[in-house]
Amino acid sequence: MSQIALPFDWPPDPRDDEFLVSDSNARAVQLLERWSTWPVMAVVLTGPRKSGRSLLARIFAAKSGGEIIDDAERQSETAIFHAWNRAQESRHPLVIVADAGPPEWTIKLPDLRSRLTASPIARIGPPDEALMQALFERQFLRRGLDARPDLIQWLILRVERSHVALLRTVDVLDQAVLARHKRLSIPLARATLAEAGLIAGRAPELPIENL
Repeated sequence: MSQIALPFDWPPDPRDDEFLVSDSNARAVQLLERWSTWPVMAVVLTGPRKSGRSLLARIFAAKSGGEIIDDAERQSETAIFHAWNRAQESRHPLVIVADAGPPEWTIKLPDLRSRLTASPIARIGPPDEALMQALFERQFLRRGLDARPDLIQWLILRVERSHVALLRTVDVLDQAVLARHKRLSIPLARATLAEAGLIAGRAPELPIENL
């Protein structure tokens, strides 16, 4: 499967126009790739914060010539309604990026609600283990931190499975390395993340010889 890296709030990087594909988001990617088979020329793209949903929508729009409405819950319902109708008339696909689709997304305008209910939903899920590993490797590399494979596996077992928690973990460890002038290690990560309240898992500790 083609790979396209997830955007985080860090200085621009040439690879920011890439999006990593794993089992957690592959169905959403496949649904967008098959847009010619949609029952209507609009899709609702949902996913957790920092999951790359806006980036994926931009990549899709650039390839398909379609239109994007980002942060849809905070946009005018009337404007979304007209954009949905325009997509049907022009046969150019519309991607509506939202936190959730109907009925979780409460829509007041009845005509828009019925249209979005008829639209397919592409869902990006929480990151799976493979994506967590790829994202940890990427973020540590971008910050010039030497993260050994055993540390990354230790983090995967203990950090909450969310894009936001992953980014926060890398931020905290980056700050700890700079402040304490120590190399990145499991003991440093354990102490730092426990203090920050970022250890979520209950995985068994690694033997001392593996630290």
